[in-house]
Amino acid sequence: MELLHSKTLTKNEGMGKSAQEFVDIAEIKDNIVVLKNGTLRAVIMVSSINFDLKSTQEQEAIIVAYQGFLNSLDFPIQIIISTRKIDINPYIDMLDEKEKTQPNELLRFQISEYRGFIKNLVGAANIMTKSFYIVVPFALTEAKKEGFLDRIQIALNPKQAILERQMEFENYKNQLWQRVDHIMAGLSGTGIKMAPLKTEELIELFYNAYNPKVSESAEKIEAEKLQFDRI
Repeated sequence: MELLHSKTLTKNEGMGKSAQEFVDIAEIKDNIVVLKNGTLRAVIMVSSINFDLKSTQEQEAIIVAYQGFLNSLDFPIQIIISTRKIDINPYIDMLDEKEKTQPNELLRFQISEYRGFIKNLVGAANIMTKSFYIVVPFALTEAKKEGFLDRIQIALNPKQAILERQMEFENYKNQLWQRVDHIMAGLSGTGIKMAPLKTEELIELFYNAYNPKVSESAEKIEAEKLQFDRI
C-alpha cells in the first residue's frame, strides 16, 4: 500500500517508513489479520483463572480439560502474554470528582482516604496488568499458483478474477473460524472466558504493541467489556 506522504520526507518520517518494512501485517479486515505472505490470523482474548484457589478436584478437572484440548489440536497455535503498566489517572480523577460532589461528610472523608491510599500504593510500586491471547493461524498451503494462461484470463476478465479471489478468501476465512470455534469449545471446560477480537480491537492491539509509549495513555481493550458468549 502506498504511503500517503510526499516524496520529501523528514528524518522521523523516513524512520517510520523503514520501520513498516519489518511489520508483517498487510491488512486487517473482517476480524482477521492478513499477513504479507498471504497467511491469515485470528486472535482470541482469554481471561485468566486463579488455579491455586481451586479445590483439588477442580484443579484436576482443569488439567484434564486442558490436556484434552492440547491433544485435539492438529494445527499450531501461539499463546501471547502482554504486560502493561496501568494508568490510574482517570480513576483518580473520577474519585476526586465524586469527593467534590458527595454531600455526606463521612462518605466524602472515606473517598478522600481511599484516593490517598490508591495514590500512595501506585507511587510505591508499578501496578501491572496482564492480557492473554491465543493466535490462530491458517496458511494457504494449497493455494494454486497463477500460470501464463491464468494471467491472460485475469487480463481479459479482471472482474471475474476479483470475484474468484474474494470467494477464495471467504473460503479460507471460514476454515480459520472453524479453528477458532474448535479452540473455544476445547477450552470451555477449563472455566476461562474467551472472545475473538474484532477488527477495531485488532487494530488497537497492534497499534499499542508497535507504539508502547503512546499506548500507556491510550484506551486499552478490557476483557470484561468484551462479549464472551460467542462459541
